[in-house]
Amino acid sequence: MSCLRESIRRMDGDLPELLAAVENAPTLAAMMLAAWHLGRAIAVAGVEDVLHERAQRPTEWPLCHKCGKKLESKGFDDRSLKGLIGTVSWERRKGRCPDRCKIGQVAPLDEELGLRPNQRTSDALMRAACGLAIFVPFGTARELLISLTGIEVSATSIWNWVQVVGARAKARIERQLKALLTGDQPEEEEIEAEVAELPLLIGADGVMVPFRPEGGQPGGRTVWREIKVGVLARLSERVTKTGKTVTELLRRRLVAVRGDIDTFGPLLWLESVRQGVLTAETVVWVSDGGRGFWRLFRERFEEHAHDILDFYHAAQNLWKGAKAWLDGRTRRSRQWFAQMRRKLRRGKADQVLATIKSILAQEDLSDSKRKTLKNLYNYLDTHRNHIKYARFKEWGLPIGSGVVESACKWLIQQHFKGVGMRWSDDGFDHLLYLRLDWVNGRFDDLFELPAPASA
Repeated sequence: MSCLRESIRRMDGDLPELLAAVENAPTLAAMMLAAWHLGRAIAVAGVEDVLHERAQRPTEWPLCHKCGKKLESKGFDDRSLKGLIGTVSWERRKGRCPDRCKIGQVAPLDEELGLRPNQRTSDALMRAACGLAIFVPFGTARELLISLTGIEVSATSIWNWVQVVGARAKARIERQLKALLTGDQPEEEEIEAEVAELPLLIGADGVMVPFRPEGGQPGGRTVWREIKVGVLARLSERVTKTGKTVTELLRRRLVAVRGDIDTFGPLLWLESVRQGVLTAETVVWVSDGGRGFWRLFRERFEEHAHDILDFYHAAQNLWKGAKAWLDGRTRRSRQWFAQMRRKLRRGKADQVLATIKSILAQEDLSDSKRKTLKNLYNYLDTHRNHIKYARFKEWGLPIGSGVVESACKWLIQQHFKGVGMRWSDDGFDHLLYLRLDWVNGRFDDLFELPAPASA
């Protein structure tokens, strides 16, 4: 018989019973699950044994920070912490000032262990719960956490942790923005040399999200607000199993904010500098025709990037013109649209503009048709330098903003627009910043443990 199993069998508590469950498991799956519970129980017992031993060591009492006298022991007091292995309980000495200065009671062992005052949950457990909440609703996150770890945590606790850690993430980005506004540029992220040679894509779009009325109360009419989303990635290619060459995004980073374009702009520029907008050999900007995004491009990115109007957005506007002029239900309108769309994609924007101009010259054109076609002409003429799609394709650059729309779908639509969802400002912001830190590879930085107290 194994010495390990024999040792466990002689232990007190539930360990012998948990070992018996492993030994008597009828299937391998049941055996592994029983062993998981046994392992957690052994881990808790081991940690508690070490904590008990440390608590018995002589305590070096610090000085009262008010009167300067050395603190005196008031005996042992209980403490517990809920973590991924379960709930660990132990006793440790607490002390207070002999002159009764109002400094509260002090537990030197707590500081040595890196525990915060009144901390009841380990950072590792908070990280796991927040990580689950990034992908699923809070109630589902609770059920998954129980299923994976056996730890009982309420959905409300997970919500509270998301607010705390999300506020931490938001404060961090606000500090970085403040430094940027004072002229302190962020450092570029380290990147492999072969990836650094690839073109840098920057795109932006907006998506509407339902919010609670002013004041955040659950009652009242829903308020819809636009969330600005930005995508940054290095453009590569890969060959599919069918032999087709497709675009592949490397080092994707996302930016998003609940606010206007002037709030969004500094955030996007901050991340752009991190991703190498100032040093990349080729930078490309892709966006739809939103005026705010193109103003942002002109103000911050024009000297660094090629600018591309989303082809599919341009085609949508062509279709509006076709419907207005020829009635969208007719075969002629569909043929005209297909012809103009083909010319636009092949880089013949001048021919498309000339065609629209000739139609506008017709005297029998109704006012409503003339207005729609005039808007189409002005739209394409304004973006004349942004719709050279044949040249962009020759350069290996994308002509659509599908990567931005995909980011909007994952980051916003799938998680913030469920049935019956309406968000408060803080509730939305805190979860959004956690999701951003996760996809940008900065999530773990939010859970750094405090440094141990010096001896």
